Amino acid sequence: MIPVPGSTPTRDERIAAGAAAVAALLVDVPDFPEAGVVFKDVTPLLADAAGFAATVAALAEAGRGDDGSVVVDKVVGMEARGFLFGTPVAQALGVGFVPVRKAGKLPREVHEQSYALEYGEATLAVHVDGVAPGERVLVVDDVLATGGTAVATRALVERCGAQVVGFALLLELTFLPGRAALGETPVLTLHQV
Repeated sequence: MIPVPGSTPTRDERIAAGAAAVAALLVDVPDFPEAGVVFKDVTPLLADAAGFAATVAALAEAGRGDDGSVVVDKVVGMEARGFLFGTPVAQALGVGFVPVRKAGKLPREVHEQSYALEYGEATLAVHVDGVAPGERVLVVDDVLATGGTAVATRALVERCGAQVVGFALLLELTFLPGRAALGETPVLTLHQV
């Protein structure tokens, strides 16, 4: 959808513009980091001011109600590319940003959550006071694959006493079970493969 000049784009138009930017600017890199993997490179999207702005505006829609009002109190993003997208989304919504980091990276008291990887396990952490009890949280990241990182992040938010009210993601790998792992929580993805 192309907005009429001089008009304010609708929610659907903002999401469509962000999706178009992602589709146009993501670059497939075959056999990286190993043979058989097609890596989705977001750096061209980050380097394009208009495309990045459209992407941020689209992702921010997951933190708004049908009337356009902000319905979240915080945005949480996971290390590392979740920081790149989550921070400007938080700013667009006028709310704070909370980083979820790998274990041992945050300097104060934390909640930690381990989760399974294809081979092994990883642990994520959030400051215990990063999200307050009762707050509504939007989780922003770059890719939804198996859902392990997103599910672990939701568990951390819940341990803080808050609630994840939505996920906003740049890319969804539909051949993996990530969306099913997130249950009934609303999920906005801008590009699916």
